[in-house]
Amino acid sequence: MSLRLSSWLLLLFCLFRHELPGAQADSVPSAAKTLVWGPGLEANIVLPARFFYIQAVDSSGRNLTASPGEKTFEVKIVSPVEEFTRIWIQVLDRQDGSFLVRYRMYATYTDLYIHILLKNKHVANSPFILNGPVYHEGCDCPQSSGSVWETHMHCPQSFPQIDRDLALYASVDPERNAQEIPQRFGQRQSLCHYTVKSNKVYVKTFGEHVGFRIFMDSILLSLTRKVQLPDMEFFVNLGDWPLEKRKPTEKIHPIFSWCGSNNTRDIVMPTYDLTESVLETMGRVSLDMMSVQANTGPPWPEKNATAFWRGRDSRQERLELVKLSRAHPNMIDAAFTNFFFFKHDESLYGPLVKHVSFFDFFKYKYQINIDGTVAAYRLPYLLAGDSVVLKQDSSYYEHFYNELRPWEHYIPIRADLGDLLEKIQWARDHDEEVKKIALTGQQFARNHLMGDRVFCYYYKLFQEYAKRQVTEPNIREGMELVEQPSDDLFPCSCHRTRVVREM
Repeated sequence: MSLRLSSWLLLLFCLFRHELPGAQADSVPSAAKTLVWGPGLEANIVLPARFFYIQAVDSSGRNLTASPGEKTFEVKIVSPVEEFTRIWIQVLDRQDGSFLVRYRMYATYTDLYIHILLKNKHVANSPFILNGPVYHEGCDCPQSSGSVWETHMHCPQSFPQIDRDLALYASVDPERNAQEIPQRFGQRQSLCHYTVKSNKVYVKTFGEHVGFRIFMDSILLSLTRKVQLPDMEFFVNLGDWPLEKRKPTEKIHPIFSWCGSNNTRDIVMPTYDLTESVLETMGRVSLDMMSVQANTGPPWPEKNATAFWRGRDSRQERLELVKLSRAHPNMIDAAFTNFFFFKHDESLYGPLVKHVSFFDFFKYKYQINIDGTVAAYRLPYLLAGDSVVLKQDSSYYEHFYNELRPWEHYIPIRADLGDLLEKIQWARDHDEEVKKIALTGQQFARNHLMGDRVFCYYYKLFQEYAKRQVTEPNIREGMELVEQPSDDLFPCSCHRTRVVREM
């Protein structure tokens, strides 16, 4: 090829690239133009793992929409008065031109300086200064004013599900509930009876299988380290199924559950799974709302245009799904990893398959969300990925389902899966529209299901519930104190004066 022809081709390529909005063959982030924001830049927002965002922007002010490289930005967090800081930092590349930076503190610091660097140049307003004390998760130093804490956390004024649930309970009588709920449910169900008094947590358990109380204990202890909770007394259902089946016109009892249903009256909290993932981010769990965002699989055009599902046999429709997959392997890849509830008939359901990393789900464009014993608690993570969710119509729901909109955040499928093949084909025929639904669902998860919102939800729920109490919450006979974990290695000094709770 002649030099002259090569020059013309290069010129045409440059002109063509310039005319394409968002085309980024060689877009380079600008340290001055790049944006940085988020709760992890505010000293008063205490979370198990703090986080903030970086949006790469080029010198013309245009947001990058593809990754400039996972090592593009360097983040350092230092204390001006201590040589070494016990802070673990991760910079997660979301592959869309933005990064999620998360860090877990293992000690409390007077002040912190967050340096964000691009080729040794400070990005945006770096260094960001957190004027302390900056408390770590283990520090027992509650804000005495709930309203101040809510303002610091940027909590929403209300949550639709809390309003719906508590509308059935104009008043709550702790004295009556303490007598009646154990009599009605305590023999057959697994329950925890909690009292929060002077910001200390007390509990008594009922039933055989009470191991799941660890999740409720943990969120209550974490909250009381951060904010003064109102005095309250309540019962938590530790089982899968919601319990209060009486009609609203009958004598109903307030039971807190991790899952609700259209024919029960339980008060719904974030699931134990989502709760633990918030508390143990950068700790015991590998799957959480932040790690998913950095593991969303290949770009949309490179994803497999097949509907994907893995799980166990906890519902009849799951059996039907796997049979459907065997009949239509070009449309559905669904298989069991475990059999527990039904008899395993390999001729009907095929062999059991090995567990697949959740992050590998996102190699597929279409994610099937189908109930297990109750709602499938994986939905928050599926939404946070980069695939579209085909969600089964269900009478079960989690705390955020009422804010989701079919065809906006997910593609709805019938409860009996009768239209699943039709919906998959529709998705294949409307790729751009489906990609938009996937991104809208992803944005919902990023905005509504992160750790700060989960803490806000619990606090608002307890606050609104406590207002309805018409008798004094009490520490009942048989209750034990749930102790705060000790942190002897890195104790913190709380600068706040502990005061009597707000009424």
